[in-house]
Amino acid sequence: MTTASTPALRALAALGIEVALHPYPYDPKAEATGLQAAQALGIDPAVMLKTLMVEVDGKPACCVIPSDRQLSMKRVAAAFGGKSAAMMPVPKAEKLTGYHVGGISPFGQKRAVPTALEATACTAERVWINAGQRGLLLSLPPAEALRAVAALALPLIA
Repeated sequence: MTTASTPALRALAALGIEVALHPYPYDPKAEATGLQAAQALGIDPAVMLKTLMVEVDGKPACCVIPSDRQLSMKRVAAAFGGKSAAMMPVPKAEKLTGYHVGGISPFGQKRAVPTALEATACTAERVWINAGQRGLLLSLPPAEALRAVAALALPLIA
């Protein structure tokens, strides 16, 4: 493991979770950051996960899903026991997590929020997730990702 230089890496290191780091050339003009990262690293988009901040009945939550899929707001609301869900506005997501969009990680956020990982991604041997900075991913077994943020594996995608 490399020096823990982001809050995400420090949080995982504190839990004794080993990760592999995968730097890649971040493209700020990419339409889909997760897909661009998967392509840059030659990784299947189904295991290249993106972190999306949402609000369920006005309360923050975090969803981690394959980069080639879209959230189902109906499933997100159900996953967190709410009636409605919506994407969190970018400025609010950045303030809440302490990360910039394109570099949001579910690990080491400024404020812990309920988190769910897409169930289908949890069957993979390893998943790739943002390490808390644009152009840096980490990979780890899905079970360790779930443990790190006390997340549930739930159906979240459309």
